[in-house]
Amino acid sequence: MNDSSWGAPSHAGYWAPSDGGPVPGAAPAGPTYDAHNAQQTRPMPIVPDVSAHGGDQDDDRGAARLGGPLFRDESPTAQPHPAVPQNPEPMHDAPQPAPAPQKKSAGRDLGAAIGVGVGLGAVIVASLFIVKAVFVGVVAVAVVVGLWELTKRLDERKGIKAPIVPLAVGGAAMVVAGYVRGAEGAWVAMALTALAVLVWRMTEPPEGYLKDVTAGVFAAFYVPFLATFVAMMLTAEDGPRRVFMFLLLTVVSDTGAYAVGWRFGRHKLAPRISPGKTREGLLGAVSFAMVAGALCMQFLIDDGMWWQGLLLGLAVAASATLGDLGESMIKRDLGIKDMGTLLPGHGGIMDRLDSLLPTAPVVWLLLVLFVGSG
Repeated sequence: MNDSSWGAPSHAGYWAPSDGGPVPGAAPAGPTYDAHNAQQTRPMPIVPDVSAHGGDQDDDRGAARLGGPLFRDESPTAQPHPAVPQNPEPMHDAPQPAPAPQKKSAGRDLGAAIGVGVGLGAVIVASLFIVKAVFVGVVAVAVVVGLWELTKRLDERKGIKAPIVPLAVGGAAMVVAGYVRGAEGAWVAMALTALAVLVWRMTEPPEGYLKDVTAGVFAAFYVPFLATFVAMMLTAEDGPRRVFMFLLLTVVSDTGAYAVGWRFGRHKLAPRISPGKTREGLLGAVSFAMVAGALCMQFLIDDGMWWQGLLLGLAVAASATLGDLGESMIKRDLGIKDMGTLLPGHGGIMDRLDSLLPTAPVVWLLLVLFVGSG
């Protein structure tokens, strides 16, 4: 805080004298005021000392020229102003009490997050076990919204204009092709989507073409192509149970990481990428996911074994954590906290898909190795 912000009183006799000489009724001359040392003391009104021969101050304070007492009951004898200390001493700020320790906070509206999570879970489970085609449609819609969020943030923060129209159409087609034609259909749809991105961008000026199409191909792989493995899981005879286990293990892994990390987290896992994640949280994710995996493989999956569930849970915890860190890396590069605001308490659709997308091919592959494609 500088001197000008302290606000000196404006009554007569308080301002510095003019060139006309000393002012009757003012305090006797004292040592020169040191502005540097005053900054180290408690804020208080500053009263310049009176010079015997005037000073260099701006002569625009006419009230300082009044001669005589300020009030009727004052005597003409010069008295020091009550606000001026006789023996000024540096007054350092009194020691402040230490701030009270703050409780750990989740950083989000947990009520809204739980409500939205339960609602989404109900829609997903209902569509999954009632009509498979409806669930495929839910996945396609989530993919399109996720692509829109990702391309929107790239445009806003980096000026990268990945073409959303071929990405949205190709992404939805990719999910359907994975469900109908399996891995072959997914790869063909991926190739056609990449080609459509290259051609669509040719309608714009060539400046920035390379970065735009590169971002477009990356978005096509990152969101819809990885999501096709969920659709391919669904094609098995026990497909709904496989997809349910995939979703459950990912949620359990995230929940274990959050619960253990929030309570016991002390050592940062990747502070430059995601400061909130801890090694203790990772151990919680692994423990929760392995237990849930053993139970799911034993009781949900035909011909599944509990030890296979342990390996599956370990793989899910690793892939979910890496997926979360991967999107955190993208968001740090973009300088944002969330990809969107569509889901209160969660952020955007991409903020919920970050763990699911890289986990889908891992679960699909391990299930094929353990119990076959169904």
